[in-house]
Amino acid sequence: LGYIEKGIEEGATLRLGGHRHGNKGYFIEPTIFTDVKDDMVIAKEEIFGPVMSIFKFKTDEEAITRANATKYGLAASVVSENGARAISTAHQLRAGTVWINTHNSFDAAVPFGGYKESGHGRELGFEAMENYLETKTVMMPLTGPKV
Repeated sequence: LGYIEKGIEEGATLRLGGHRHGNKGYFIEPTIFTDVKDDMVIAKEEIFGPVMSIFKFKTDEEAITRANATKYGLAASVVSENGARAISTAHQLRAGTVWINTHNSFDAAVPFGGYKESGHGRELGFEAMENYLETKTVMMPLTGPKV
């Protein structure tokens, strides 16, 4: 709830949700902010919860530049009716996973992990096996010991 309070305090408009859900655990309602500015905490931090910040932009280039300016890069979502435009945008975003016209969709065969300060290595997919491997190199000359 601290991020929600901070968003309101910094001037974002709370459009939906923003309250605790239930009496047990740490659950909040799905929450949507508009009028979010790049220097706000809710724009700069990774919020692990059902919180969406909506930003206005004039060009695709502006949106991509602003999205890539963060120190994080776990995941991003692109929403568009134009498939070619969405794919082009996805390729330019510095995020480990980019969803197009969906969000939070996973498959055990597809690697998941972030760029920049959003993690090291990958979960899921073949790439996840690297986390469990310890590589060793052994070298021996084929002509006998060197003196």
